[in-house]
Amino acid sequence: MAGHSHWAGIKHKKGKADKERSKIFSKLSKEITVAARLGDKDPAMNSRLRSAIQAARSANMPKDNIERAINKSSTTNGSNFESLRYEGFGPDKVAVIVETLTDNKNRTASNIRTIFQKAGGNLGTQGSASHNFNQLGVIKIDKKEISEEKILELAIESGADECKSNNEVHEIQCSVSDIYNVKKALENRISNFISTEIEWVPLNNIKISKEKHEILINFFVSLEDDDDVQNVYSNAEFLD
Repeated sequence: MAGHSHWAGIKHKKGKADKERSKIFSKLSKEITVAARLGDKDPAMNSRLRSAIQAARSANMPKDNIERAINKSSTTNGSNFESLRYEGFGPDKVAVIVETLTDNKNRTASNIRTIFQKAGGNLGTQGSASHNFNQLGVIKIDKKEISEEKILELAIESGADECKSNNEVHEIQCSVSDIYNVKKALENRISNFISTEIEWVPLNNIKISKEKHEILINFFVSLEDDDDVQNVYSNAEFLD
């Protein structure tokens, strides 16, 4: 799933090897079903569904699975899922935002609080950590697709606010309301995208020394392994 910060970079490098593909698909399917149930089943008319489908495609979810998840929104009357955001601070006072989709908020809150406490962190009130982030549209493109010079030109032409490149990925940032217009403009020149998502982007990073990497990564993995958790964001910067 999504997770802005250097943790996201580590996950990309590892090819999501820490999680089974079926678990990733299960979470993506749940988001698609809920998005379709809450709005129009046509992605062109439902921005949340459109985003969920793009995330599923980025994870190589088969088309049949996506269609099944959309259809399930009409037939499932049992569970009523709601989106809830939890905020807090993990090891080394790292700010963390956890986005969930749950049919039992008491269970979810209890599980997440326990994970924070076991890691030596603490769960806070809503707003306690999010002031350390901006919520932005983030489009990621493999660096093999296009040069830094050309992607910068495209980003400017498309109306994006920021374009950053590292060794493997170009990352284009824009306002949440502009993400689909920017993506549409980019699609005129680019056919393959890693992801197109709404993410919490940290304003400032907390540097994490190499000897503390494992503790923090284990904390993030524990959060993402919870079935109710959809996305984890932090302001951790992993130093080499």
